[in-house]
Amino acid sequence: MNAPTTAAPLLSARGVDVVYEPARGVRIWSVRGVDLELAEGEFVGLVGESGCGKSTLGFALTRMLRPPARLEAGTIAFAGTDIATLTGEALRRQRRGGFALVLQSGMNALNPVRTVEHHVRDVLRAHARPGERWDRASSRDRAGELLAMVELDPDVLGRYPHELSGGMRQRVSIALALALEPRLVVFDEPTTALDVLVQKAVMGTISRLQAERGFTALLISHDLGTVLEATQRTLVMYAGQIVEDQPSAALRTGRHHPYTEALLACYADPRAPEVTLGGIPGSPPDLSLDLPGCPFAPRCPEVRDVCRVIDPGLTPLGPGRAACHVRAAEVGLPVPEVEHVG
Repeated sequence: MNAPTTAAPLLSARGVDVVYEPARGVRIWSVRGVDLELAEGEFVGLVGESGCGKSTLGFALTRMLRPPARLEAGTIAFAGTDIATLTGEALRRQRRGGFALVLQSGMNALNPVRTVEHHVRDVLRAHARPGERWDRASSRDRAGELLAMVELDPDVLGRYPHELSGGMRQRVSIALALALEPRLVVFDEPTTALDVLVQKAVMGTISRLQAERGFTALLISHDLGTVLEATQRTLVMYAGQIVEDQPSAALRTGRHHPYTEALLACYADPRAPEVTLGGIPGSPPDLSLDLPGCPFAPRCPEVRDVCRVIDPGLTPLGPGRAACHVRAAEVGLPVPEVEHVG
């Protein structure tokens, strides 16, 4: 696994807001004021409950949002260029050797009436550089290289998506994402709906490719165990916000945001002879409403009055950061005083 560098981040997002507008007068803030940085060659995980905004953030960072979702505010600097404002050919040029997205469902990501070879050819031709020509022979050679990279036999080239297993389809999706040699790849729950053995094999391929090729990876997943095992750093998301940012190794020990601790309590090592799983009472907040204070406050067992009215923001905690007044007070950081909330 490659270590991140101390150079300027490959991707730097500031104040990213994403709104869904499914009907007139309805606005749902799926991503709210997110700041994050991804270093060159870093492998980062993003975890959280369903509906917290993980996939939406991944789509926003790779400029793949579609209506009714909309990037409401913020900057997304990739290699020094704000891609949040790019459209058309300018955005297409950035994708070539820039960034790519692997979707969670290989069957939905692939065109059912195109063979694997046609998929690769379409990608190469759509993003060809000026003067670059991809005829059938050259694109087939490149497709063969890509299949070998993801451990698929050459005969897969002539198959259609329905002729492949779920794991094979996901490997094809990974190959397509790597066809343009991106510096950043966002993996949106790449092992969803795969059986346990196939999940492990696919994650092994992703980890190997990331280490060998040195691209930056953002792994979005519900599987906390997989994220902690595969990544260097873990971002925890709740109600559209990043509430914790820690080295993955540090999440196994120490005090963390109460939501992170609740997620850890829901995870157990399947190899242990006996496990006890926890749970998180209550439900995530309605993101169509204004949310004062910490969004986790209504579900938090350690909530204080200040948590209900003032958003703590990410502050130093251990080797990383967390957005929690309670944990900030525990390490001696100043916490605002508020009148008692009845």
